[in-house]
Amino acid sequence: MRCERIENMKKGWFVGNFEPSLFKTNDVEVAVKKYSTGDYEEAHYHKIATEITVIMSGRAKMFGTEWQAGDIVIAEPGDITDFTALEDTVNTVVKIPGMNNDKYFAEKEDE
Repeated sequence: MRCERIENMKKGWFVGNFEPSLFKTNDVEVAVKKYSTGDYEEAHYHKIATEITVIMSGRAKMFGTEWQAGDIVIAEPGDITDFTALEDTVNTVVKIPGMNNDKYFAEKEDE
C-alpha cells in the first residue's frame, strides 16, 4: 500500500509517463486539477490524444461554452480550446493515449 497527496503532483497529474507519477504508463494520463476563479490556460490542441475533462465542481469555459459540475467535455485530436475558470473549479482530466510532447499551442478560436 502506498499513499500520496495530490498537492505533491505536478499540476495535479498523477498517472502517466512523467515525474512525479504514481503509475508510469504511456497508455493514459490522469489528473485532478484545481483552479481559482480567473485561472486561464492557453489555447492548445493534441495531434494524437483525446482529452476528456470532467467538471467535478465549479464552472469553466471551454470551446466558447460555459460548463458546470457534472459536464464531461471531450476534446478530440485537432480540437482547439483554451480554458478559463469562471469560479473555483475542480476537474478530473483523462488523456488517451498518454503522449509526451503532444501539446501544441494555438491562437484562441474566434467566439
